[in-house]
Amino acid sequence: MLQLKKAGVKALENLRSADGFPLEWQSMEELEAKTDNFVSRYLDERFKVSKEMGGGFFLPELFDRLMRTSDSEHMDDRKLPENEKLELVKALDRQNQMLRLYPRYVDMLLSLLDEVAKGGEQKLRVLELASGSGGLALALAEEAQRKNLSLSVTGSDIIPEYIKEGNRQAAEKKLPVSFRLLNAFNMDEFTAGSFDLMVLSQSLHHFTPGQLAVMIAQSAQCTKTAFVGIDGYRSILLAGGVPLMASMQGIASFALDGFTSARKFYSELELEIIAEIATGRRDHIVTSSWPLSILTIRFDGVKPDARQAS
Repeated sequence: MLQLKKAGVKALENLRSADGFPLEWQSMEELEAKTDNFVSRYLDERFKVSKEMGGGFFLPELFDRLMRTSDSEHMDDRKLPENEKLELVKALDRQNQMLRLYPRYVDMLLSLLDEVAKGGEQKLRVLELASGSGGLALALAEEAQRKNLSLSVTGSDIIPEYIKEGNRQAAEKKLPVSFRLLNAFNMDEFTAGSFDLMVLSQSLHHFTPGQLAVMIAQSAQCTKTAFVGIDGYRSILLAGGVPLMASMQGIASFALDGFTSARKFYSELELEIIAEIATGRRDHIVTSSWPLSILTIRFDGVKPDARQAS
């Protein structure tokens, strides 16, 4: 209900005709500002289009507007001590393990990496952005080790306590994965082709459209094959379901974060818009694999495969 695809497509067509699209930009600062502005204008245009299309389209649009929020999750509060942030991301790891989400993510990523390996790559390199305490990076490295795959996995985040915990777990489990501090908005230290795959999992909604565009553009400069972004599917069902599942952890702030997150999930068309602005191309695909939306952007000129992304 909250995808609003028919009105969204019409709204984007209107904006393409009026201004041209994708937008041109010269710097990361300009990219961020232009993306934020365009997505805001897109939502306003979609509101107008939905109203013109009648009540069956306008009522869901009104509900979507009611649901949206710019509030930050508790775990993103800069004043929150790092040890408390760590407890919240550990709760997220437990929830993902309980829902068996990590095996789904790993299968998806390994399917894409298997394609790259067939192209002659010897050792594949994966960088996960905003990896938290490392649940996905550890699961990916564990499966690679089990299958005897030549895979280098690096998790990254901007919170030192997360990096410490990720490296502790990697050493404890004897897994071929490392964690490092990294500002995902500035990856100038990496050269072209430093990684085969860049991953951002369950964190897309933590960033504004402009910030997400910057991360994608930065990824394009140092990644050979693809950027994969995984997040919740924007829907009424998840608006209730995510906080309900989060409440099972028995942490009030984590349950509240679940509700905030579900209200901030991007629609699939919003993700497509952000990807096109960031890359200037349409070498991307957004697929649904309930309860997920998966954005795959190819940097190698290969058309994304919907089967691998679901």
